[in-house]
Amino acid sequence: MDTKQGMVTLTVAEAKRLIAKGVAALPQVKNALTNGTVLVAGGTTNAYVAEELTGLTIDKGRYTAGVICGGRCCVSVADTRIPPLILRKGAPADIPWAQALEQLEPGDIFIKGGNALDLQGNVGILLGNPRGGTIGAALGALAARGVEIVAPVGLEKLVPSVPESARLLGIGRMDYSRGMPCGMQIVVGATVISEDKALALLSGCQVTVAAKGGVGNCTGSTTLAFSGRKAEFQKALSVLDAVLGEKEIDSATRPCPCSDPCDFGRQNSS
Repeated sequence: MDTKQGMVTLTVAEAKRLIAKGVAALPQVKNALTNGTVLVAGGTTNAYVAEELTGLTIDKGRYTAGVICGGRCCVSVADTRIPPLILRKGAPADIPWAQALEQLEPGDIFIKGGNALDLQGNVGILLGNPRGGTIGAALGALAARGVEIVAPVGLEKLVPSVPESARLLGIGRMDYSRGMPCGMQIVVGATVISEDKALALLSGCQVTVAAKGGVGNCTGSTTLAFSGRKAEFQKALSVLDAVLGEKEIDSATRPCPCSDPCDFGRQNSS
């Protein structure tokens, strides 16, 4: 059998686009788009997912509440945020996400990214809201109803142990925080899609994470090795051609000082 091999380095933005294409190709997501409801919660990777599901162009920096940029954990400007996308049988539904959440049932899909991922498949989501934010409101209801969570998470977010991270974090535990102090919600049992799984799903190739990191625009990058038969290999090249060159996300935090002062804000407003 003639097997071809290749390797590629993906920037974080390119990986996000690839992940989004992988999510859109999942059979259960396709089924929910045809027969049920897909709720795409906020998040920068989820903004790519929303684009792939709708064909629309979305300001990704506005499709999130929490954001890590400028060397700190913070939040976006509330007045300009784009609300979560709700699709019912493939069409956008203009209803509050909390109302849509109450109506989800098995076969529907809840899509939520993360800030941490470990090798056991645990996803960690930072919580800057004392009430737990979107995932805090959703997780119990999703578990009770048996609704599948799809978690698009890039491999730049790989950590040794999500439970250990969650054990150490907590808004009220921090004596110092350069940025918004946070807790962490652990999500277990989600369908996790990272860039390696996405390329394998979309092409049929065997895909291995070969290396991580870089400098400049390749900070946080992922180098993948992939192999497959000629048709699979050519499909992988076609998929990669569609994501390479993806523009980095422009994102901004709310201005300092704010109603949730941190050490960064105090140092930069004095």
